[in-house]
Amino acid sequence: MNVLVILIPVSLILGGAGLAAFIWSLRTRQYDDPDGEAMRVLIED
Repeated sequence: MNVLVILIPVSLILGGAGLAAFIWSLRTRQYDDPDGEAMRVLIED
């Protein structure tokens, strides 16, 4: 049971860090135009 005292806070911290990274990526508009970048590879200049 002593290991749960360590694992629960560590998992909450890692989950919070993952959520913070996801929210940061949304705010910096990382997901705005996923198709535009894919189509640019196919267009010849």
